[in-house]
Amino acid sequence: MTTTGTAPTAPVLNRLSALDRFLPLWILAAMALGLLLGAVAPGFGAALEAVEIAGVSVPIALGLLVMMYPVLAKVRYSETDAVLGDRRLIITSLVINWLLAPAFMFVLAWVFLPDLPEYRTGLIIVGLARCIAMVLIWNDLACGDREAAAVLVAINSVFQVFMFGVLGWFYLQLLPGWLGLETTSAEFSIGAITLSVLVFLGIPLAAGFLTRTFGERRMGRDAYESRVLPKLGPWALYGLLFTIVVLFALQGEQVLSQPLDVARIAAPLLVYFVVTFCTSMLIGRLLRMDYARSTTLAFTAAGNNFELAIAVSIATFGAASGQALTGVVGPLIEVPVLVGLVYVALWARRFFTADRVATEPRGVSR
Repeated sequence: MTTTGTAPTAPVLNRLSALDRFLPLWILAAMALGLLLGAVAPGFGAALEAVEIAGVSVPIALGLLVMMYPVLAKVRYSETDAVLGDRRLIITSLVINWLLAPAFMFVLAWVFLPDLPEYRTGLIIVGLARCIAMVLIWNDLACGDREAAAVLVAINSVFQVFMFGVLGWFYLQLLPGWLGLETTSAEFSIGAITLSVLVFLGIPLAAGFLTRTFGERRMGRDAYESRVLPKLGPWALYGLLFTIVVLFALQGEQVLSQPLDVARIAAPLLVYFVVTFCTSMLIGRLLRMDYARSTTLAFTAAGNNFELAIAVSIATFGAASGQALTGVVGPLIEVPVLVGLVYVALWARRFFTADRVATEPRGVSR
């Protein structure tokens, strides 16, 4: 990557493939199709929901695996040592992800939903589930640092196993008790959290690493990146769209039958995603990080592991609970907002002058 901190956004977008350039349209179409299927054919959603293993939805798991594998096959794992040596990036990411972001979501939950305890609890759970999946897609589209994204996602996964239950107890019971607010009792299964991490990150990460390692050994890096990656690339988008259709089909009837509730849940989520992303980008800029790593910092902070949030809410409070509905509304808001933030990031890179600003568009189909 070369130094082009003031490069305009438009030429980059123009050089994206049609598949990537019109990504927002494909995503909106997938969302609409999923909602339509869930509303007019509720049996379709029920059939999808019935296909699960150990509490993990097989259709969603397959979609995420197909979505994440090509992105993780692009990562140059031999270059991750440089990321691990960047203490500024790692410490900043940990502080934002595990201290600031959950606290911000807690505040938003109580400000926006003081009279709706089920939705409020669901919102707090969403804030605790740090992103380990779709963030890789958004980061790639915005020309973020792939190697940094892989490292930060892996670190978030480890913290998720050990900290999710602890922070859940703190934000649902201890802190509200200190503040004289209503408390919520909830028990989180460490096994379920670990399974989520292993399925949604462990499998595609292992597959991507092995593909990259053996591909480079057999044909060399240049041939691997010029011949193999272009064939794998489009599958990331196919997996993303399939996952969105499945998610919205599973909950289409529920979402459409409670539009006012969805709107009330959506408001704090919208504030959370935009403020967390923009603040993280600004922090990266103030700490003199380059564009690529500031973008990665922002997306890994703003994204959430809605698969885990939904699974935990259903296991703890039931499939028909307000907490589960809140988890479902998460991707309803997150997907279009973070797609929009990809374009915000591309626009904002003119304010970065460090020597690692990417110039080549690297959309999911590349």
